[in-house]
Order: sequence, then C-alpha cells, then structure tokens
Amino acid sequence: MTSCGVLVVAGTHGNEVNAPWLLRQWQANPDLIDAAGLPVQRVIGNPEAFLRRCRYVDRDLNRCFLPDLLDRETSGLEFQRAGELLRLHGCNGEQPCAVALDLHSTTAAMGNSLVVYGRRPADLALAALVQEALGLPIYLHEADAQQTGFLVECWPCGLVIEVGPVPQGVLNAKIVEQTRLGLETCLRALDQVRQGSARLPGALVVHRHLGSRDLPKGEDGEPLALVHPELQGRDWQSISSSQAMFRAADGTDHGELWVDGEIPVFVNEAAYAEKSIAFSFTRREVWPVEETWLPALQQLLCAAQPQAQTPLPS
Repeated sequence: MTSCGVLVVAGTHGNEVNAPWLLRQWQANPDLIDAAGLPVQRVIGNPEAFLRRCRYVDRDLNRCFLPDLLDRETSGLEFQRAGELLRLHGCNGEQPCAVALDLHSTTAAMGNSLVVYGRRPADLALAALVQEALGLPIYLHEADAQQTGFLVECWPCGLVIEVGPVPQGVLNAKIVEQTRLGLETCLRALDQVRQGSARLPGALVVHRHLGSRDLPKGEDGEPLALVHPELQGRDWQSISSSQAMFRAADGTDHGELWVDGEIPVFVNEAAYAEKSIAFSFTRREVWPVEETWLPALQQLLCAAQPQAQTPLPS
C-alpha cells in the first residue's frame, strides 16, 4: 500500500440522497467539512442508481463485494461498479485507501448509529472512538450467511454511518447535518490516531446481530400479518418476552415469543422488505477494549500524507 487515504462513499444506494447532497456541497465548498488533513477520496457509490433515484439497477451494490464473484468478473452493473471502486481505491488501486466510510440513511426509527461487520481490530478501534465522542449505538453484524458482500469489508478498516429516520428519496436538512457531524467525527478520530493522540475508552457497547425475522406470509408470498403496532418504532429498546411480533388484519397476534434480552433493530426498514426482513434482533453486550485494537488502526494510518481531494464523478 503506497497511500493510507480515506474513502468516503455516499449513494451506495441510489435512493438515499442526503449523503450524496452533502458530498456535492463539500466539493463546491471545501471548508464545509474539516478533513483533518487526511487524504480523502470522495465518490458516489452507485452513480447510475443515484441518477435514477432507485436503490440499485441490477443488484444491491452493498451485497456485491464478494471476492469470488468479483474475481470471475460477474456481469451486472453493480458487480462492475464494485470492481471499479476496488481498482480505483482498493489497497492496490490507483488512489489506494486504507479506510472506507460508507454513508447511509434508514427509514426505520433507528436514529443515528454505526454499523460494524465482524470483529476486525481496526474497525472496533474506530467505532470505539466515534462512540465515545457521539454516544452512538453500534450494530455489530456478523454470522449471517444471508447477508454478505458489504462494501466496507473490502477495505482494511471500514465503518458505516446510518442516519435517520428519513423516507427514501427525500432531502432533509437535519439528516444532512447529522451525516456531516458523523463524518467529521470519524475524520477527526482518524487524525488523532495518526497523530498518536487517540485514547480508546475502557469499554465498547455493541448490539450483536442474532438473526432476522420476516412477516408471516402465505403460499402466494403475500403478508398474512404486519409488524405489531407495539413493536413498531421500538428500535434499540428491550422487549418483553410477552410482546407479540406480528398482528393480523383480524386483530390476532402472531409470531414466536421473544427471548429475554433480545433487542430489535431496523424495524420495518423499507429497503429490507425485498430481503424478507421485517426486523433484525440483537443482544446488547459490553466489551472491554483490547490492547490490539488501536495499534491495528495506527498501522493503517501511519503512512497517510495530505493530498488533494478528488472530485466526485459526474
């Protein structure tokens, strides 16, 4: 790796429009976001889907970063775009980056949060620094064979910033500002790591992914019940074991019983209906910070040198 730049991606999903708006404003007004002297590459993840204001054209780009399929040069616009992003900004790319920050929005009542995939030490170090600064919950997604190929997993360090709730395709000044705050906090934390002044907190609080549930459906694939009204909007909240998951049109309750300690996230997320996910559930855990985390992130950033920020693709 000849450079340790930071890749900032907006519009990985083309109907999430607030982060792309922020990046375009940043391009027009370089002082809008303090990059903390870090070399930053800014890109619209899926320009064609963003132009069409749809989530994707052929396949969800954020499930296309699968090394085996990319090595075989699998056809489809999003697979081609994933390969292009890696050729441009992967570890051995034309403008290589060590860290990927992927900016998203959600329709669910999640508020603002961070998403980490797996337990790479550098990811956990960055998440801990941002959680300490902003107090954001962390969704730790792992061990889910149905959901793989996420963008940030293809960079040595990666973090997703989720901001919401906001409807798909709707620009909202509050969402833009919260995205800006999250991005700037990440960049500031990375600079502190590079300068050797970062100090991790004593613990990291995560909500570890346990699984997902779909709506009850008939043989024709149509829903037989909806997310229970007393569950709707309860993201990040502990749920009683007596709380029903779903309610049918006749008012009867359906679904398995909750296990004590399970906490729902992404409840009724609009984008996940096609993935047969009505909500996911997690368990809150407090982890001691390990001494390997910060050095792992420092090693990625030690060679970073300021350079010109690249323009967004037209």
